[in-house]
Amino acid sequence: MSEQEAPQIEFPCEYPIKVLGAAHPELNAHVLSVMETHAPGFDQAKITVRDSSKGSWQSITVVITATGKPQLEVIFAALKTSARVKMVL
Repeated sequence: MSEQEAPQIEFPCEYPIKVLGAAHPELNAHVLSVMETHAPGFDQAKITVRDSSKGSWQSITVVITATGKPQLEVIFAALKTSARVKMVL
């Protein structure tokens, strides 16, 4: 049985980044700050925010035009610097 390789992403491309965390205005501000720093000019109309049923958690999805794997790695690391962020997908 041969191992399958992960599909290669061709850059630049539209790339969704989902951030899960504790619902709070600081979470939204942190996500926006990271995106403005590392993906300047991203379309803020492509941001989706969903609250959990009890409102204590949020998922924020931002679609950026990714320029390469190094950019994505920096964005993921920067997003994880906030204690409010629980997961980045």
